[in-house]
Amino acid sequence: MKRILIVEDEKMAAEKLSWLLQDLLPRPALMTVQTAREAIALLQQDQQFDLGFFDVQLADDSSFEIFKNIEIKFPIIFLTAYDDYVMKALEEHAIDYLLKPIRRERLMKAVSKIQKLRKHFEDPHPYDGLGHASDIITRQRFLVKKGVEYKSVPLSDIAYFFTEHKVVFLVDQTGEKYIVDQSITELDIMLPNDQFFRLNRKYIARIDAIDRFRTAGGKLLISLLPAPSEDVYVSKDNAGSFREWITQ
Repeated sequence: MKRILIVEDEKMAAEKLSWLLQDLLPRPALMTVQTAREAIALLQQDQQFDLGFFDVQLADDSSFEIFKNIEIKFPIIFLTAYDDYVMKALEEHAIDYLLKPIRRERLMKAVSKIQKLRKHFEDPHPYDGLGHASDIITRQRFLVKKGVEYKSVPLSDIAYFFTEHKVVFLVDQTGEKYIVDQSITELDIMLPNDQFFRLNRKYIARIDAIDRFRTAGGKLLISLLPAPSEDVYVSKDNAGSFREWITQ
């Protein structure tokens, strides 16, 4: 069960954050309190949360007062309408902070940061409730554009994504090319890791689209289907990760 605590006194802001988290994470269990007093009372009894979002300025007090009364044992992301509190938030061991109004892309990056820290330290607690980065996607289709028409493409039909002249394209298994709204970095966060791999700065490929590969000057030359108009390489530094991923 993914338990997430939201400490936010603005009803609309709390509802928006809840909606975004439900869209990004699979079936999170969300709990919301509105004041520092409520948060302290709750956390004195229960700290079994995987993540907390704390608004800096609450109706009754600053959320920093919570930390003076309680030793928080799970990762925290601060929410604030101003960047004046950034240094203070970092002093309180925050993983990240988000400026209001919260944007979906920025929230994705903050949650992804927690995933990467978990992987780096190889510590299943307290981040194990968030699962793997591949969990940060609930949708199974992408809205794409070609000319004046839009189309919904399922993950199973995607061969790879690539960027060209600052435009990101989706290529399906038949070789059709469409424009997508997301950046390569955003796609890298959203796509399930067991199916997609970030080959380099320009390409993300689905495992079924990789026909073969070979060593080329320390790098890996990847043969994709349908074939792109350029050679696609995995760097020497990422070659080991790629070999491990493709043989999973």
